[in-house]
Amino acid sequence: MSVQTERADAAPETAVHKSGEPPGGLDAKRQRIRDNFLPYVLLLPALAVTLVFLGWPMVKNGDLSLQNINRRQLILRLTEYTGFDNFEEALKSEQFWRVVGRSIVFTGVNVILIMVISTLIGLLLARLGKTMRVTLQLALVLTWAMPIIAATTVYQWLFAQRFGVVNWTLDKLGWHSMADYNWIGSQFSAFFVITLLIVWQSVPFVALSLYAATTTIPGELYEAAALDGAGGWKSFTAVTFPFIKPFLFATTFLEVIWVFKALPQIYAISGGAPDRLTETLPIYAFVEGVGNQHFGMGAAISMLTILVLLTLTSYYLRIVLKQERDEL
Repeated sequence: MSVQTERADAAPETAVHKSGEPPGGLDAKRQRIRDNFLPYVLLLPALAVTLVFLGWPMVKNGDLSLQNINRRQLILRLTEYTGFDNFEEALKSEQFWRVVGRSIVFTGVNVILIMVISTLIGLLLARLGKTMRVTLQLALVLTWAMPIIAATTVYQWLFAQRFGVVNWTLDKLGWHSMADYNWIGSQFSAFFVITLLIVWQSVPFVALSLYAATTTIPGELYEAAALDGAGGWKSFTAVTFPFIKPFLFATTFLEVIWVFKALPQIYAISGGAPDRLTETLPIYAFVEGVGNQHFGMGAAISMLTILVLLTLTSYYLRIVLKQERDEL
């Protein structure tokens, strides 16, 4: 009798479940909506800040690139729109295309050196003992934390012509012709100093990132590779590289952007000397705009610089996406 009563009591409840919305169904639906929109809501402050501090200056720079503005226009507060004349003049200039080619080669050399050295250091960190690893990590962090201008000033002092430490050391080692060597006197030596500085500043971030990637690799994979008779190189290609490849792609992408737009290092070391042979696109835009007081032309060159960088990075992103599709 009690069993029949329980069944009778449960029947209406079952009917409600079948005919209407189950308990908690509306709340669950609202929760799903909130979960879907929450990421976009959280992104709104970052998007707002980006629009204010990046989007608006880009709009103003684009407007400036369409004007003929120099000292006269600034003094008389004149606005002379010339359309795309600045872009046309820049694109027809042989100097502009020489600087574009130089910028691409400069970026490629620096990024290759950064990635190779950083990979070797990252792998070294994974194999060192705790004391040596912490010591090397501390040295990398301190190098990375040094401000750009401070590091550039140190390199200016190291490679100074008359009182530089490098020239003094080379002279003491027997290269007496280097006692008063002018490192900024030729294109190759000036770029050598600039490359050394940029690589030195960039390696810590990439090396530490790659070392962090190696800590995610299970040790059992290395043990299995060793049992199969794999040597150091085979273990790297079969075990290590597949795990760190996404980090390599990401850091390479970031380094391309960072090196391509490097301005304070080059300007402080050489200023484009000798004979403007060490100018990259950011330096070229700054010299034409601020140095020659042709601000519209400088703005146009900076916009073209962004387009060149977007072209380089879009090609790289296409390669990365293709590789990811092939792996699926």
